Order: sequence, then structure tokens, then C-alpha cells
Amino acid sequence: MESLLRLSREMLAAGAETEQLESGEEELVLAEYESDEEKRAASGVDEDEDDFEEEHVTKIYYCSRTHSQLAQFVHEVQKSPFGKDTRLVSLGSRQNLCVNEDVKNLGSVQLVNDRCMEMQRSKHEKKSEAEEEKPKRRRQEGQAACPFYNYEQMQLLRDEVLVEVKDIEQLVAMGKEARACPYYGSRFAIPAAQLVVLPYQMLLHAATRQAAGVRLQGQVVIIDEAHNLIDAITSIHSTELSGSQLCQAHSQLLQYMERYRKRLKAKNLMYIKQILYLLEKFVAVLGGNIKQNPNTQSLSQTGTELKTINDFLFQSQIDNINLFKVQRYCEKSMVSRKLFGFTERYGVVLPPSREHPKLTGFQHFLQSLQPGVTEAAPSAPADEGEARAPRPASPLMHVEGFLAALTTANQDGRVILSRQGSLSQSSLKFLLLNPAVHFTQVVKECRAVVIAGGTMQPVSDFREQLLACAGVGAERVVEFSCGHVIPPDNILPLIICSGPSNQQLEFTYQKRELPQMMDETGRILCNLCNVVPGGVVCFFPSYEYLRQVYARWEQSGLLVRLAVKKKIFQEPKRANQVEQVLMEYSKCIKCCGQAAGTMTGALLLSVVGGKMSEGINFSDNLGRCVVMVGMPYPNIKSPELQEKMAYLDQTLPRTPGQAPPGKALVENLCMKAVNQSVGRAIRHQKDFASIVFLDQRYARPPTLAKLPAWIRDRVEVKATFGPAFAALRKFHREKSGPS
Repeated sequence: MESLLRLSREMLAAGAETEQLESGEEELVLAEYESDEEKRAASGVDEDEDDFEEEHVTKIYYCSRTHSQLAQFVHEVQKSPFGKDTRLVSLGSRQNLCVNEDVKNLGSVQLVNDRCMEMQRSKHEKKSEAEEEKPKRRRQEGQAACPFYNYEQMQLLRDEVLVEVKDIEQLVAMGKEARACPYYGSRFAIPAAQLVVLPYQMLLHAATRQAAGVRLQGQVVIIDEAHNLIDAITSIHSTELSGSQLCQAHSQLLQYMERYRKRLKAKNLMYIKQILYLLEKFVAVLGGNIKQNPNTQSLSQTGTELKTINDFLFQSQIDNINLFKVQRYCEKSMVSRKLFGFTERYGVVLPPSREHPKLTGFQHFLQSLQPGVTEAAPSAPADEGEARAPRPASPLMHVEGFLAALTTANQDGRVILSRQGSLSQSSLKFLLLNPAVHFTQVVKECRAVVIAGGTMQPVSDFREQLLACAGVGAERVVEFSCGHVIPPDNILPLIICSGPSNQQLEFTYQKRELPQMMDETGRILCNLCNVVPGGVVCFFPSYEYLRQVYARWEQSGLLVRLAVKKKIFQEPKRANQVEQVLMEYSKCIKCCGQAAGTMTGALLLSVVGGKMSEGINFSDNLGRCVVMVGMPYPNIKSPELQEKMAYLDQTLPRTPGQAPPGKALVENLCMKAVNQSVGRAIRHQKDFASIVFLDQRYARPPTLAKLPAWIRDRVEVKATFGPAFAALRKFHREKSGPS
């Protein structure tokens, strides 16, 4: 009997030891989870009912693709007659607006977001006695609340923002000076603002819109640079998961559950087990095993499979799980943030112990997933003073995005299973086929939506894929197009059908790699560089084709002939090198303009859809001639494009005499890319440039119709090179004046 009592006491002591949390570890344990229905039943009131809410005035929401484009718009408002009387607020991401250097230096967008959320308490957090002690504990542990998250100072910052129009840079400078967070201070200014400037993501993603406090009911929305609106919505709501991410998420979550099993409520455990089951089935459907290292797992089957959402759910054997509830749980419990904090504190590996025998088999596997984790004391919290590289965001966050995508209607999306030899290289990708499903809410709530852009042609995509599918009748759509600011004779668009040696120019996949086609392109550029002053920008369909042409020119000696008149620059593949290349290109043109020598400027070899085909201004001497080599059709063999084409052929009506919707999509994607690239040269009223299309296919009436009107009305088709060269020489002599 005595021995039995002693054993009982030891077991109780062991249990108490297991449940005891280390200092500050409460932050890692999930609070008791209640569904929305349970909350409403328990309280009888809506959770936001008691919150004070400032009334929103009627406003205009202006959005564009990049922060630089938004800043440009704000500067125009500042210069306008309405600048002093307009209450304008610029919204941005934490990465752009954070003034806390410790947080900003984390680098990764997700890490910045997570650390910011950790450092400021949730609005609806219950203020129990235990909760009131948390800030003290955080401060003792070196995790103090953000000094810039000061309510009074942020209110003062909000007032300053509304008094005078300021762009994001000015807002950040004010935040530093006032020691107030510009990210939250700018959001406080939304209700009273008349004009809200924000990036695409914040407007087009419903959850981000809600989190930012953006309310569209009865308001006016202007979407600028809308030529890529459909692609933007599609990419925002499409997501991809690699086999490594699935295995990482499963391993981390399993360890988390095992460590805190006795602290977690039954409902939390149930949902965590459901997520683990989902991850296991996702790996299985790829042909892998969740318990093995994804880097060393070879898959018996390779290739790409496309599935409807329902077929994928059935094949994965997860059709019996309510994904809406799992998604809601992830969102409300913030399990991915807790898991991220857990892996930050302990690495990914827990030590083997009597309580966790299951985990010992994962030791080396987990370390192979996270090579930065060492075997020495993996469970010890990282030293606060130790400098360490930021860890990547929790893979469970990517899983949450994929689960949310799987709740899309069956007909509106597809799941792509890509098996690439090893599990780590394989992936699950959700492809959104119907962007209108997310755009519909914006259209329904707003008083008016303005879709604007400098080169919107062809506009049929917007009408058919967005507006018609969003339930907007033709009677509600008003199309307005105006001419360009430049005089018509300031541009010379030419379609050249053959080169100096009478080689027909048709850069199809079958013909463009022929040596004679590459040589003819080089000869044409040599002639152009002889008569065009300043800068010439030449766009190629792809990086690979540019590489092939450049290698051919080196071999044939054409590169040396080109370099006599123009210094040659190539577009870099890395984004951080673009600025340097542009500076050197600009400097070369400026120097050549001042010094009367044989070299007259520079030639920039670029790629359609690359870093220099959009958002870069080649004004004045930086772009006196733009050359388009071939037609940049997208890869027709891409499974994503093929599925999109099939979807459009099935859902959109076919107009008699017109190409099928799927084929029209391919042509429209090509011409939108062309229009964006050639528009880089004309940037203001007194600018002038020649535009050269090197491909006889541009002369086809359906293709010509998809050029912007200001180019189409002036375009000249030249069957041979001689007349084209004469026209170019005459144009640049007249425009440049006497040399």
C-alpha cells in the first residue's frame, strides 16, 4: 500500500512538472477556443457591439500596383488646386511604414508582421488578472511592448496626417519624430479621410481590407494601372505549397501538440489533430510519406495533374472534414503565430524524453529541414542578446492560405499536383480561374468603380472575365478613352516585315532560333543605331532568347559592330541590380550627348515582362527608339494557361467570326505585354520616339486592332527594310534638329 501511494505521488509530481510552464511561455499556449456560434450563444450580443466606431465620410479609394506609383499620385495631389483642402491618407504595409528599427531589421515581411503583432496586445483580449501581468513579464524578458505603439501619440499623428497631404516617406518621417506608429496612425485616419491611397493587395483581398479598416459601402474606387488587374487578383488568391513546407508544418505542429497536450482544451486538440491529418493526406496525395525526410524521398510517379477542387478533396480523403471550420479556427486561434513563437523559442527539435517517445525518430529529419538548428541544447530558449539570422515564416501560414483556397467554389479553381522526382521539389498549387468571384464584392459595395490605365487595350478581358462574371450588365459599363498628350507626329510606329537582306521577319518558336533570323535582327539594330540618337531600348520575348541572340552576335562579330555607335547594356535578372544598370545606361547617354564622338548613346537589351518593361520611364534621350523583337506569346504548354483557356472556352459565350475565348486570352496577354513595353518611351507632352515592331504578324488586322489608338492611328507597315530605314532617318533628323 505504501509503495502504491509513493508511486501515485511520483506520478502526480511528474504530471505537475509537465504542466508547469517556463517563464513567459503562456504566450505560446492556445487559449480556449470558442466558435462564433458558441460566443453568440454565451454572450447574447455581437462582440463588436460595445466598440466605439467613428463614422466614415464619403471617400475615394485610389489604388495602384506599387508604392512608387502611389507616391507619384500623392505628389500630383499635392501640386493640384485641391491639395490644401483634401484630407488624404496613404496606407501601406508594416514593412514600408514600420519605424521600430529592431522589427524592421528582421527583413522578411511575415517576420515583421508577426513581431509587430507580438509586441502589441489584441484589441479584444480579455483583461483578466493573469493577462494584466503579461506586459510586466514581457518587459522582464526583454520583449517590451513597442514604444511607438502609443495611443495618444498615434491620435496626434492621425490629426497631423489629415491636416496636410503627405506621402509615405513623409508619414514615416513624422512617425519617427513624434515616436508614433505610422502604420496604425494612418489607419486611425481612414474614417475622416476623403481620399485614401492604398496598394492593390489591401483593396482586392477581403481579409486584408477588413483588417485595415477599409469599408467600401457607398464609396468610389479608382483602380489605376489596371492593365494587370486580372493577373493581380489571380495571383493574390492563388497559392502554392511545397512538399518540404508540408513536412515542416506537420513536424512543428506535432511537437507543439505533444509538448502542450495537457494544457490544451479538447477543442484545440481536436482541430490540431484535424490539421495534422490534412497535412498527412496532402503529402500522401503527392506520393510521399510524412514521417520521412522530403529531401531523400523519391516519388514513383512524376508529372503534373490538374484536379477540380472536389476531385482533389476526394482523392486526398479529406472530403469529410469541414474546411470552413478549420480555416475559421486557424484565423481565430492564431495557431500559426503560436507555432512560429514556439519554433523561435525552441528551434524545431525537442529533446527526447519519457513524455515524448514519438518525437525521437524525427530528430535528424527535423534538423535536415532546418539546417540552422544545432543538436546542442535544442530545447533551450535562444539567448536574447545573441545575434541570429531571422527564421523563415512558419510553413503553417502557407498551409492556411491553401486551406482557404480549397473553400473556393468547385468551378472557380483548380488544384495542380506537381510531382518532380523528390517530395521536397513537388508541390500542390491552387489556381484561381474566376477572378470575378473576388471582384464581385468590390463592385457590389461601391457606388462606382473606375478601372483606369495608360495602355488598357485590349479591354475585352475586363468586360468578359471581370465585369460580366461579376454580374455587371453592359448598361452599367461606360467606356471612355482619350488621345495621348503628345502631338501625333511625335511618334513614328513602324511594322517591318523583312530585314536588310530580305529575310522575312516572323519570330515563331520554330523560326526564331535560326542563325539567319538572329543575324538579321543584329543587322537591323546596327542600321537603327546609326540614325537614332541617344538611347535605344530593344525588347526580346524571353531571357533565354536574349541569351541565345547575344551569344550568336558575339560569335558572328555583330556585337562589335553594334558597340561602335552604342554602348551595350543588358537587363539583369536580379532586381537589386536594375538600379545600377539604369544609372550606368543614363550616364553613358548623357556623356555621349555632351561629347561629339563616334558613340552616340547606348543600347539596352531588355525582356518583355521583365524589370524594365513596366514602371520604368525611358523619357527623352533615354528612349528615342523602342524595338520589339517578335511577339511575346506566353508558354502555351503551361498547365495553368491551358486550364485557364479551357475554363474560358467553357464559361464564356463564343462570338461568331471571333477567335474562341481561350485563344483570345493568349493573344490579349501577348498584346498587353507589348503595349506596356512600347509605352515606356513616351512619358510627357514634348517627348518623341520611334517604335519598331520586328515581325510581319503585327500587320494582321486583328493584331493591329489591339494596339493603343494613339499608336494604331499612326502605324506604317513596311514590307521591305529600305523604306522603313528612310522613314526612321527622316523622322529623327527632323525631331533632333541640326547636329
